[in-house]
Amino acid sequence: MNKDATLWKCGARPEPAARWVVWGEAQLSAAGVPHPRVDAEMLLASVLDLDRTGLYLRQDPLGREDQASFRALIARRQRREPLQYILGEAPFYGRFFGVNGDVLIPRPETELLVDEVLKRSQRPLRIVDVGTGSGCIAVTLACECPRARVVAVDRSLRALRAAQANGARYGVDERIRWICADILAGLRPGYRAELIVANLPYVARGELPALQPEVSAYEPREALNGGSDGLSLIAELCAAAPRMLAGGGLLAVEIGDQQAAAVRRLARQTGAYDGVEVVRDLAGKDRMVFLTRAR
Repeated sequence: MNKDATLWKCGARPEPAARWVVWGEAQLSAAGVPHPRVDAEMLLASVLDLDRTGLYLRQDPLGREDQASFRALIARRQRREPLQYILGEAPFYGRFFGVNGDVLIPRPETELLVDEVLKRSQRPLRIVDVGTGSGCIAVTLACECPRARVVAVDRSLRALRAAQANGARYGVDERIRWICADILAGLRPGYRAELIVANLPYVARGELPALQPEVSAYEPREALNGGSDGLSLIAELCAAAPRMLAGGGLLAVEIGDQQAAAVRRLARQTGAYDGVEVVRDLAGKDRMVFLTRAR
């Protein structure tokens, strides 16, 4: 390594933002982080309050405080802490949701679930989101269905607090009732929803250690662990939902890509659904099941 590179790496010579991106990319690449360039850009952009394009337009050097902040963020990402937790937010359905270690990071597959729900539900007025986590589904549906009243349920009070903050961020928290409970236990007897939607844990317990480190080491275990077969909570919801669904109402559930047949069997066992539809994700894998309550 030449003298100039050593001085730059140590932060002794002031460098423009673009050079710091190159440094950050090298650090993340060495740590095996996927997409190191993009992550370095996003982390530095957050420090400098710029967009990623702005990094390459800025020519003045980073101050010592900005250098130190960027180094600290790169160190966190080197330890495989998810980028979204470091930044404190994640995109979902055209909006940004606050996220932290109490909630799962929203995934593109769940955006597809929302898309498919809106195609089938014809703007429902009574919606229940089970296992709301960050509230990305509940808040998005409240935003997309302005006349709807939404109930968001989660067993984690910390997750509900994060979800409620996201509801307030988009001005829909007053149309969402937040309930800390298991599955549908917190709903009053006689309540009937037109739509129940859920992204519950569906990873089998034995598969958790094999997940990428960003997931296994940082995302909340209780939001991932679906029991011995990955279906324990989904089975509970399939059995409980008919009591809370109006006739013709829809239960929409995100699933693992090998679970469609098992969920079909669960639905048949209840005798309460007269329609079962499996929808694939953009990769062609089974990803969601739609169950229609018998009228």
